[in-house]
Amino acid sequence: MTELTKEQLEAKIKKLEAKLTGDMFQDMDIKDEIHNLQMKLNGVKPMDSHIDCIGCGS
Repeated sequence: MTELTKEQLEAKIKKLEAKLTGDMFQDMDIKDEIHNLQMKLNGVKPMDSHIDCIGCGS
């Protein structure tokens, strides 16, 4: 699997944000995917972690 570029990640986030309905339960999966993409975009890992996050897949 190839890594996405910063521009591709940002475009994917914008596309997902456009799908948000305002209903917390309907948006839960979309917000989770946005969070995962933002973590990849920002290079964030959980604190005190030398391995990738297992819980969210970042």
